[in-house]
Formats: sequence, C-alpha cells, structure tokens
Amino acid sequence: MIERILIQRRVLLAGIAMLGTAPARAQQMDINRATAFVDRAGQDLVNAINDPRLNQTQRRDRVASILRNAIDIEGTGRFILGRYVRQASPAELQDYLKLFDEIIIRNLSARFGEYRGVKFSLGRSQQRTEEDALVSTLVERPNTAPFTLDWRVAEINGQPRVVDVIAEGTSLRLTTRSEYSAVIQRNGGRVAALLDAMRGQITQLAAREGG
Repeated sequence: MIERILIQRRVLLAGIAMLGTAPARAQQMDINRATAFVDRAGQDLVNAINDPRLNQTQRRDRVASILRNAIDIEGTGRFILGRYVRQASPAELQDYLKLFDEIIIRNLSARFGEYRGVKFSLGRSQQRTEEDALVSTLVERPNTAPFTLDWRVAEINGQPRVVDVIAEGTSLRLTTRSEYSAVIQRNGGRVAALLDAMRGQITQLAAREGG
C-alpha cells in the first residue's frame, strides 16, 4: 500500500514537473529564427527609407508600421513601468502605453534616419538564454559614422518579437525604466507626472523632426 502511494506520488510530481517546463520549451527562442527575423525587419526598414516613391509622411508611416510589427511594444512598456503598472489607473495605463508607443517609434525611426542611403547589415548573434537571443547589426547612414544596434529577440505568443534594443552597449528598456522610475519617485509616486513628462518629450521630438 505504502509503495503504491509512493509510486503514485512520483508519477504526480513528474507530471507537475512536465507541466512546469512545457511553457518554457514552447517559448524557446531559436537563434537562427531570431537572426532571420531581425534581418527581414532591418531590410524592410532600409527598403522603406530608400524607396524614392515615398514622400516624407509616407516613409514615416511605413517605418512606424514595420517597427510596430517587429517590437513587443506593450510588453516592453509594461516592463519599463515596472511596479507602477499596479499603481496606475486603467485610464493612466492606457494613456501610458499610447505615449510609450509613440516615443519608442520616434526614437528608433530617428536612429535610422529619413534620407536615402541607409544601409543595414548583420553582425554576430548569440543565445542569451533559452528564452531570448541577441542579434547584432550595423547601421550606416550618409555622412554619419556607422553605429551598432543589438536586438534582443524573444518568442511572444508564438512569434519572434524585439523586447529590447541595445544601442552602443546601452539597453533601451533598462535605461528608460530607470528614467521613468525617477520621474515618478520625484513626484510623490504619481504616474500622472510621468505621463506629463512623456507628452513633453513627444512635443520636443516632434519639433526636432519638423512634424
């Protein structure tokens, strides 16, 4: 009787262990898949920027669409907001995600530039963990020194998505998380203060871009 109970317990524990590891396997990021995904997104960006048939507005819209399809903007935005996600009201969280979307799209679009002649090439890729891979790229623009962008790619709902961008060794999401947290802390823990700061940032970015 005791032996049978022990056997049943071992079977149950083995089943629980399998259930616990299944999601991790389902979300495992294959480095070749990550590399192909970044290469395709990068070439799409370059083709849109270099397309002579597009005017400035069309080019911006096309670049924004490519970036939104490539990046896990909501997941990244929630990570950056951190523990303040729980403190934000539903309306504040909705506003935050909209503002974050616009900021990240404008910032990354600016890194590629708006004028023809942009080039994009792959560097080396490395498996960070089972869940994500880091794909290094080199971006070249006319009359500007080339720079590196590293794309951290993970499986999100069964699709590869960029979850962080490392520009010249600096993580976008970690740096932004620190900045946003500091703004909230300086203003008594109010998420509304961060939203005001983000609106001001968008105004400055728009003025710099001329629209």
